[in-house]
Amino acid sequence: MKETTAVNQLVSDNESKSISMFGYELIREILLPEILGQDTPEILYWAGKQLARKFPLEDFDKIVDFFDKASWGQLTLKKETKNELEFELKSPLIVSRVKKKAEHFFQLEAGFLAQQIQAQKQVMTETFEHPIKKANTVTFTVKWDHNDSL
Repeated sequence: MKETTAVNQLVSDNESKSISMFGYELIREILLPEILGQDTPEILYWAGKQLARKFPLEDFDKIVDFFDKASWGQLTLKKETKNELEFELKSPLIVSRVKKKAEHFFQLEAGFLAQQIQAQKQVMTETFEHPIKKANTVTFTVKWDHNDSL
């Protein structure tokens, strides 16, 4: 079975699964920054864009579903304007991450959102993360300029 076929099968599987928070955080917050060093945010943003290219999603509901299945959290659209979308992400994993004093990188998710919205709207996009400690959430702002179309 090809790698993408196996991943597609996992993504389309509707069966509820659980993951170890310790294992997820061990890889995400300790191992990856150790390997990637000071370039961690930039590389994770690029990696998120690459993931989005491998898993193109045709609408917002599919993006929400992907975030859930990837155990990234519950994604909701909070605000939409002519050149901007604002999303909120909630998850027990985020709560533990934003409470720590270490740097928090949600650039994987930001890059993924940037690429998905770019493909859907056919304009160049950029996403900014805003961890909100008091609410234990992350807000993502996706911006574009209609004059910068693909």
